[in-house]
Amino acid sequence: MSDVKNFSIKLKVWRQNGAKDKGRFETYPLSDVSPNASFLEMMDLLNEQLIGEGKEPIAFDHDCREGICGACSLFINGRAHGPDGEITTCQLHMRHYKEGETITIEPWRTKGFPMIKDLMTDRYAYDQIQHAGGYVSISTGGVPDANAIPIIKADADEAMDAASCIGCGACAATCKNGSAMLFVAAKVSQLALLPQGKIEASRRAKAMVAKMDYLGFGNCSNTGACEIECPKNVSISHIARLNREFLVANVKD
Repeated sequence: MSDVKNFSIKLKVWRQNGAKDKGRFETYPLSDVSPNASFLEMMDLLNEQLIGEGKEPIAFDHDCREGICGACSLFINGRAHGPDGEITTCQLHMRHYKEGETITIEPWRTKGFPMIKDLMTDRYAYDQIQHAGGYVSISTGGVPDANAIPIIKADADEAMDAASCIGCGACAATCKNGSAMLFVAAKVSQLALLPQGKIEASRRAKAMVAKMDYLGFGNCSNTGACEIECPKNVSISHIARLNREFLVANVKD
């Protein structure tokens, strides 16, 4: 028999009816929490309790619950995605908490992600930045055979590391300036390192940076907080590449 015991916690949750609502914290006791439950399963348990009490459930974003989609955007006790490193909120388990602990849960707080409701924010800004230039639009023909285009392995590996960005928004939400530079840098870098992406490199860097600025994201001041809280461990070295791509594009013009 398992000796793992369920426990009780208190949840201090941000509630807000919409962007124009002032918003406030509300505290809810929750018992019989399994340490093996994921954080989002715990949130489901809380919502079931609220519905049973005739109260409105808490709105929070989620989708795959496998650390792939980046939807589970929560600030937990002052950290994006919670206390564990290199994971998303859906991969966080309640074994990190103990009996009687108070857990504070907030939404992403940055100008670029407007409030929708409670713990949900509108992260469509990242899609808009991607649409501005994070793609290859030229005709590259059919799918080539593996290794048909010679690419230095170090470059291919670095491009793949950049492509691991899931666009969750933790970087902008963590940055004191609300900067989206790590996200933009990852999307630029994954293409800048490959031959297919070099033809449109100048237009891409300028267009994506311009869209980022237009949407109200702040400037990077190189504190490194974005890299620390990134669930996919995307390196800020990609920001240096974005800066080079952007400067080269402007010099060419």
